[in-house]
Amino acid sequence: MKKKIPLHTQIIIGLVLGLIVGLAVVQLGISPDFTLNYIKPVGTIFINGLKMIAVPLVLASLIVGVSNLGDISKLSRIGGKTILTYIFTTALSVSVGLLIVNIFSPGKSLPVETRDNLMSLYTETADTKSMQAEELKQQSPLQPLVDMVPENVFQATTENASMLQVVFFAIIVGIALIQIPKSKAEPVIAFFDGLNDVIIKIVGFIMILAPYGVFALMASLIVEITGDNPSSALELLLALLKYSLVVLGGLAFMTLVTYPLILKSFTKVRYQDFFKAIRPAQLLAFTTSSSSATLPVTMKQVEEEIGVSEEVSSFVLPLGATINMDGTSLYQGVAAVFIAQALGMDLSLSQQLLIVMTATLASIGTAGVPGAGIIMLIIVLESIGVPAAGIALILAPDRILDMFRTIVNVTGDAMVCTVVASTEGELPEGLIRKSNPLTAS
Repeated sequence: MKKKIPLHTQIIIGLVLGLIVGLAVVQLGISPDFTLNYIKPVGTIFINGLKMIAVPLVLASLIVGVSNLGDISKLSRIGGKTILTYIFTTALSVSVGLLIVNIFSPGKSLPVETRDNLMSLYTETADTKSMQAEELKQQSPLQPLVDMVPENVFQATTENASMLQVVFFAIIVGIALIQIPKSKAEPVIAFFDGLNDVIIKIVGFIMILAPYGVFALMASLIVEITGDNPSSALELLLALLKYSLVVLGGLAFMTLVTYPLILKSFTKVRYQDFFKAIRPAQLLAFTTSSSSATLPVTMKQVEEEIGVSEEVSSFVLPLGATINMDGTSLYQGVAAVFIAQALGMDLSLSQQLLIVMTATLASIGTAGVPGAGIIMLIIVLESIGVPAAGIALILAPDRILDMFRTIVNVTGDAMVCTVVASTEGELPEGLIRKSNPLTAS
């Protein structure tokens, strides 16, 4: 019998082939029209399929997860652990970013000519993002709480950016189901439990397209990044290479040092096994740059490969995809100091502590979609008195870095979920299950 190629291997093959095809189109001077008109749509269909099920998955899984906890005290205990751990890892990631950016000072080595070219090239985009951030700044400090409560829950479910509202509604429904008579709650819980199973099955259907979707996304991304002047784009990327390496170094530190230490401290799960288990979710996060779009696969891998119980994963992971952005927060810390350095501004210790606080709080309101971190970065810049127009300096490599920081976001979610499950005794003997190996995926 012919052995099936594991899903994560198929995705890697698709990613590498997409990279090769994209570079070939650029280097051979082939018109990008075919890639953008006939290859990119395959990737778009794949992404849309994942986004299609993101909201119903969060709604159904959270309602079932909360209601299955059985009592409010257990909900408050798990909820408290989850939120505190997310806040801790976010603040830690910003601090790691600030530490390495101060050690290597990439902004001080940026040539003045390159800085001026970047500022002029991305001025229009920077102005647009600044206007969006200004609208957020003019809001009440309690506006995030206001935005959390939907005035129309059906409208909230039509927009992935309103995921926090869906999370709030689902938690409220779950709490209500705990408190009404069991005879009336059971049919409702059974409905959402069935819906959750249906959505998970749909995830399996969509993942059949994953290797092809990843190939199409990567090929079209390379073509779009280079545009009509690949040599110019390459020069700009090389000029910002030190900044990019600092960001990537910080992200790697979180993934390969910080998370393993936390995992080892609170669970018996080996990080090597953990890493293998969530690899498909990491690869998908890389190509989609969206925690929300990756959520269905993250839940599937954490439950089936690590063995986290459904009641824990269905509460912790949707919440994490909404409020936990470790990679994005680290990037905001590095980018803020880099921009200040490039503009010749020295930041005091108090200003850098303000970055930690602002980036941590901003991550709660950052939508799990591509590019949302830029708007929150402007808020961070404004809080320390750095001109928001400075984001023009980091827009060139941002799309690529967004892919890497989404990997950290998703890995952080899965790590916290595993830790919470372990502290609640919801892991099978605290170890990865052997009955459902990853190679069977």
